Amino acid sequence: MTDPQVQIGGSQPIDEGDVEMEGGNDGSEVIEIGESGAAGGATEEEEKPAQRVAFVDYLKSPMVELMIGSGEAQTLLTAHKALLSRSPFFAEKLASSDNKRIELVDDDLDAVSCFLEYLYTGEYFPHKLANGLQPDPSAPKIDDNGSQLLKHAKVYTLAEKLGMPALKSLSHGKIHLITSTALAEIAYARYIYQHTTRSDLTIRKPVACFWGQRSHVLRHETEGSFRDMCLEFPEFAFDVLSFVLDAEERRTQRRGDEEVGKSARKRARGQ
Repeated sequence: MTDPQVQIGGSQPIDEGDVEMEGGNDGSEVIEIGESGAAGGATEEEEKPAQRVAFVDYLKSPMVELMIGSGEAQTLLTAHKALLSRSPFFAEKLASSDNKRIELVDDDLDAVSCFLEYLYTGEYFPHKLANGLQPDPSAPKIDDNGSQLLKHAKVYTLAEKLGMPALKSLSHGKIHLITSTALAEIAYARYIYQHTTRSDLTIRKPVACFWGQRSHVLRHETEGSFRDMCLEFPEFAFDVLSFVLDAEERRTQRRGDEEVGKSARKRARGQ
């Protein structure tokens, strides 16, 4: 039997525009308006317009080397210091002017590449469009092994480490636009429960809800991976079970309310 095609549901996170260049107004003169509404009521110390940072100023900053991975898989990337400093993680690392190289031994090369693309352009491939994700000729339409889900999941966890909330929201939104199989969803769930904290309900809750709604069907299509996942990550099993029990409790409550309503109507008619 072929794997069923499924798609994660849920509302889409809002992109907070973390990559937009900081700046104020267009530099026009600020005029204080008095209580009468007439111009000319300026104070002695007039408010100065905010200084706009031009993109070229970021490109004039020194280059920083990023050493990604270790061993034979180690890769050297470079980026401008001023752009990297938009991340609190890198800002702290670059506080010393002598620090021209940062090692990211445990981070994923593709995720770091997506982060840099986001810093320079405000997006990363595949772009989020009005009707889904930008087509990727190198990827199948259906994610059957979790590679597409994991791409954005790794960007999400990297953004958490680097202190980039808007990038987290962007990557999380892309996850919900991927059509995938049950095996791909298990691979994704395993990564999430291995690399996020229990308090991160933003990404864990949709995973638990997905399997809570569909595990009675999809677990047969995972070739035993669902059982292995439950044994390897008891928190996952607990979250899925909690979703199922909470849903049943709500159904029972609704049925109880309906029965109470019916009984009340019968008594009223008998009076």
